Amino acid sequence: MTYPERIARVLGLHPEQVSATIALLDDGNTIPFIARYRKERTHNLDEEQLRRVSELLASLRALDERRQTIMAAIEAQGKLTPELRDQLLAAETRTALDDLYQPYKTKRRTRASVARERGLEPLAALILSQARPSRGLADAVEPFLSSEVKAVEDALAGARDIVAETISDHPDVRRHTRDKALQWGVVQSDKIEAAEDTRGVYRTYYDFAARVDRLRPYQILALNRGEAEKVLRVRVVVPERDWQTAVGFVFRPDRRSPFAEQLVLAIADAAERLLLPAIERDVRRTLTDQAEAHAIGVFAANLRALLLQPPVQGHTVLGLDPGFRTGCKVAVVDPTGKVLSTATIYPHPPQSQRDQALRSLRGMVAQYGVTLVAIGNGTASRETEQLVAALIGTLPDLKYVMVSEAGASVYSASPLARAELPDLDVSLRGAVSIARRLQDPLAELVKIDPQAIGVGLYQHDVDQTELTSALGAVVESVVNRVGVDLNTASPALLTSVAGIGPKLAERIVHYRNEHGRFVNRRQLRQVTGLGPKAFEQAAGFLRVRGGDTLLDESAIHPESYSSATRLLQLADVDQTFSPHERERALARLQAERPVDELARSLGTGVPTLIDIVEQLIRPGRDPRSDLPAPVLRSDILSLADLHPGLRLVGTVRNVVDFGAFVDIGVKHDALLHRSQLPHGTVLNVGDVIEVEVNSVEAERGRIGVGWPVPR
Repeated sequence: MTYPERIARVLGLHPEQVSATIALLDDGNTIPFIARYRKERTHNLDEEQLRRVSELLASLRALDERRQTIMAAIEAQGKLTPELRDQLLAAETRTALDDLYQPYKTKRRTRASVARERGLEPLAALILSQARPSRGLADAVEPFLSSEVKAVEDALAGARDIVAETISDHPDVRRHTRDKALQWGVVQSDKIEAAEDTRGVYRTYYDFAARVDRLRPYQILALNRGEAEKVLRVRVVVPERDWQTAVGFVFRPDRRSPFAEQLVLAIADAAERLLLPAIERDVRRTLTDQAEAHAIGVFAANLRALLLQPPVQGHTVLGLDPGFRTGCKVAVVDPTGKVLSTATIYPHPPQSQRDQALRSLRGMVAQYGVTLVAIGNGTASRETEQLVAALIGTLPDLKYVMVSEAGASVYSASPLARAELPDLDVSLRGAVSIARRLQDPLAELVKIDPQAIGVGLYQHDVDQTELTSALGAVVESVVNRVGVDLNTASPALLTSVAGIGPKLAERIVHYRNEHGRFVNRRQLRQVTGLGPKAFEQAAGFLRVRGGDTLLDESAIHPESYSSATRLLQLADVDQTFSPHERERALARLQAERPVDELARSLGTGVPTLIDIVEQLIRPGRDPRSDLPAPVLRSDILSLADLHPGLRLVGTVRNVVDFGAFVDIGVKHDALLHRSQLPHGTVLNVGDVIEVEVNSVEAERGRIGVGWPVPR
């Protein structure tokens, strides 16, 4: 089958959709651009479907490249038979290809290769064929004796080495054994006696056994980490009946042959020394790949939800980066993110200057009209929260929010932070970041390496290249879904716009600094290095607010401006109309003329026309506005305030395999175990939910919550 046919079969799509997508990708179009502006070509494939097509296409092309490499290597050995060629061409996975290639791989010096050098391969062939020579076993072996092989047993031992390697390398034996191992194998682990596990992190796995097909991804990653840290010993046990059955399909001893015992011995040796260790490596690799893919998916979903948290607009924010010995760093930023003031206060031990800290904060709130406080959730966060609660006691209109400070220190020391805040000390930049990420999480978090944001599961244990690729795709997807203000966006934000990389982002900002704000999208063409293709990919995702035309504020692509303009003319609408008036006029036009007829008259497709109408009604509407706003608090709770049955509103901070961690306003996040969730409920980072306290373990700082039953 062709690539489009194979991909369509896997994803349940039409081959025509896949063919169109492949053509668009090969022509240099980005996935966000295709998803938004080429719906007619792909028949409305969404971004997730397009990424799956792209991933499978890359995988198939890499597989074919590997296939050609293998075929060339075997052909160079003069061993590429027509039958083997057909098998290689029919192989649909990398594993199947490698199984076929295994007997022909150039190996390091092995016991079997030594035996071949001593001329014992013909004797091995007799064992494999279960020959029945007319003479006895010793007489049949005698011709193979030499100065290097002086005894019959030596000859048989060498021949068995060749047979064992042949059995282990046989593709059918490997495939059947691997399939059985993946279904019925058991992963076992125990603690290495001399190992130190002072905190008992791996206690669950000191004496652990589970069937391979029942392991959870987080268990696999925990076992891998425990093994890497030399705390655990991990192995895969394959039941003897399973590997015996797999070998018996191909290699069966003939009791009538004098070589039957030799084959039995070779099979046992092959299994113990070669086959089962290889299968164990395959199974561990397969499990790890699956677990890592799952963990990366969890991280990507959490990151997407975090980036899509709604901005808190219109507030002058005081950001607090908590600390003990080095003090709490304070930054006040206006509603646009401009830094108004910074300071360092020392309310906590060892200085304990609480009253002085409160006076300083009260003065900054009054001087700059602060309406909201953002508190980083790291070290000393809850002590700082108590300080802010005391402040709010005298300033009742003030509210506060706990903000994840993950990655703030990484950003503070970055070249980007030095360029943005050159006059601020590194320690104070973190407070600025905390304040700004409340005002616009997306604009601030794109400045930080996604791995440093910390909303995943074992993110440091997975393949970092795969993780970087997946998280980069999430950032790109979210940035282009939300859109970017061309006149305020940082280089970091612009870098994630479709068609714009780091260099073009810097050039756009440089042009803006030199020539002033952009008044329309056409000006982008004047940016050095931004050619027609980059403009095509990026323009629709860049917004020019208050510019020459309403269309530049919207997600309507410049290639559709003429259609949009004609549509407005048909509806008797001009730019002075309010959104409500535009909506009524466009609705009246659509009622008079069927949408497909209207699309044909405007020279556009129906999906594009629908998008144009939506954008004309609400140009540049932020999709994040539909999501729940952060919980603004004015008072705090302690563990002592909690009791079973208490209902609280909290914010989901992290989602993992076994549940979600929810910030309910106390020092420790509460665990909402997956068993407590109603069937089908899906939670995302940033969701604001009501929970009911189930248990409180004050000495361990653990809080269990459940989904409240309607009263």
